[in-house]
Amino acid sequence: MNVETLDSALSEYLRTDTYPVAIQLVKPGGALPDRVKRPSQMGLKITICQAIAMSRRYGWVMATAAEDMSCQPAAAVFGFRPMLPYMVEGNLCNQMYNASLEAGANTEAAGAKLEHGEIDFILTAPLQRCAFEPDVVLVYGNSAQVMRLLNAALWKSGGRLESTFAGRLDCVDEIIIPLQSGKPEVILPCNGDRIFAQTQDHEMAFSFPWSWSENIVAGLEGTHKGGVRYPIPTYLQYSPQYPKHYLEMDRIWQEMEGQE
Repeated sequence: MNVETLDSALSEYLRTDTYPVAIQLVKPGGALPDRVKRPSQMGLKITICQAIAMSRRYGWVMATAAEDMSCQPAAAVFGFRPMLPYMVEGNLCNQMYNASLEAGANTEAAGAKLEHGEIDFILTAPLQRCAFEPDVVLVYGNSAQVMRLLNAALWKSGGRLESTFAGRLDCVDEIIIPLQSGKPEVILPCNGDRIFAQTQDHEMAFSFPWSWSENIVAGLEGTHKGGVRYPIPTYLQYSPQYPKHYLEMDRIWQEMEGQE
């Protein structure tokens, strides 16, 4: 599998409004590709979801590091900054996402994390411009397009796909969870993604490890041949029903024909 084949299949079978995004977590000492944009060099400090949005909407190749980040919780869970007891204790969630410190601590404990210093950069690129092997591929679309990716993921194995949701830090759901689980993930965009990255109310996302690319392509092709397609083929072979005053015209026509 190569990025060109995957990108072609996603384009043909999904027709998403924005580019599928290739994501790589660059380990310490790892090299960056040429012509990459750094938010800090643009005079910006941004969120991870903004970097993803710049890749999927603008077609930019983005490299985000600690000095590029403005989102404190994301900086902590991706290991750019040390995790603080203040966050672990539930203070960020308390009275915002949860009713108490204890509930907030439960939310933080349930989230996936990277170790401090585990990576230097999060590299994002539109799949069609990807000059590296992704760790994860992320696709934003409407619910029907995400459903098609779900169908594709289950094509060979059957069964059901399990995903987890917290309504916050969807960058974790998009990147860390599929990497650690080795499985695809359905993404419900979080509040920050909607505010800062301007993800729209009709959008969802689907993320899968690069190792799943061959399965996803085969699944999109197989389910398409089986009749599960996008755009969804609506059923049109029926006779419509009309108001009685419309039907009165049929009665009048029939009378006219009878008089001929």
